[in-house]
Amino acid sequence: MTGTRTAPRRKVLISGASIAGPTLAFWLNRYGYAVTVVEKAGTLRGGGYPIDVRGTALEVVQRMGILPRLRDAHIDLRRLTFLNSDGSEVVSLKPHAVTGGVEGRDLEVRRGDLTDALYTAVRDDVEFLFNDSIDTLDQTGHGVDVSFRGGSRRTFDMVFGADGVHSRTRELLFGPEEQFHRYLGYCFAVFTMRNTFGLSHETVMWNTPGRAAALYAVGDNDDVHAFLNVAQPEPPFHAFSNPDAQRKLLATVFADAGWEIPGMLAAMHDADDLFFDGVSQIHMPHWSSGRVALVGDAAYAPSFLTGQGTSLALVGAYMLAGHLADRDHATGFAAYEDNTRDFVTMNQGLAGKGGATLFPTTAQELEQRNNRLRKLSAMPPATGRPAHSALTLPEFTARTYTGSRMLGSSS
Repeated sequence: MTGTRTAPRRKVLISGASIAGPTLAFWLNRYGYAVTVVEKAGTLRGGGYPIDVRGTALEVVQRMGILPRLRDAHIDLRRLTFLNSDGSEVVSLKPHAVTGGVEGRDLEVRRGDLTDALYTAVRDDVEFLFNDSIDTLDQTGHGVDVSFRGGSRRTFDMVFGADGVHSRTRELLFGPEEQFHRYLGYCFAVFTMRNTFGLSHETVMWNTPGRAAALYAVGDNDDVHAFLNVAQPEPPFHAFSNPDAQRKLLATVFADAGWEIPGMLAAMHDADDLFFDGVSQIHMPHWSSGRVALVGDAAYAPSFLTGQGTSLALVGAYMLAGHLADRDHATGFAAYEDNTRDFVTMNQGLAGKGGATLFPTTAQELEQRNNRLRKLSAMPPATGRPAHSALTLPEFTARTYTGSRMLGSSS
């Protein structure tokens, strides 16, 4: 009896199970790959701060079949209020007037709601290795030999780094982060505290030159997300891995601040979920080397000033997988970069506008910002920023490729 022999499924490893990683796993599995995802955390990170899904990224989650679930989880943020140093109101606006989002179409969800939806969509078809991570990568003629921190060794046809701004995969492949890290002049901290302010479905932001504090109430619950931001010309490297130094830096910078900030500093001191980092982007001349490629923040983090980190992760993962649907790694990686880089560059370019709006560093810039915001309150509803939807999402199959184009391009 004769039969048709089929090629074995190509085996791939994805490092990171946040947003880009599970999205990439979903689509690579769809195109016939045998996918393993390794995640250093012991489980998915639940809860978390709100994130935005806009423009082209909405089409990605729709094609994955998780858009209805995300619509149900949508946070209905109704008001964004800016305050003077004494706590008096500058202006109160609909959030989309400031963010450039489109009311009724764009999504804002808790980070954990998105990661749960992505994981649920792929968990039955993909191998997940929690509480482990890549230790070494060795590229050979036949694949990538990977040793894991847990002690095991395996070989894969390709490896993908979806492990964030401080990517271990990127470091192993391309060297130290410093050569790709572009610091944008701010440091920030986020943590959870009790909602003793009567806030509901709103954000309140206090500014003085070079300093900002915000309280974000995603609903009617008992907690709010607290946010502190400081202008720092040079990154405070001594604080990045030292929570005590982080708390000391912020307490010093905000020592004379009024409004609700003394209570926020007290809550920060006791918070068990304090997250502190520099506001930065990742810029790389190439997103792959050999059989290893990067996606999401690991390759092109845009910073939260753009509001597009999640959307770039979703779109980038879709584009990377699609360009590998019927290609080898070399041509697939090249096509992924050729067809995605303009979209990434355009969205990373939003950071300057975001910084000027949220974190003015001089009294003159702050007054100019406040005047712009007051004028916004009289403007018609936002129609969305062009960068959010600048990529026409292509259709991919395992046999054909229909191409992609940037809106406004001649190709």
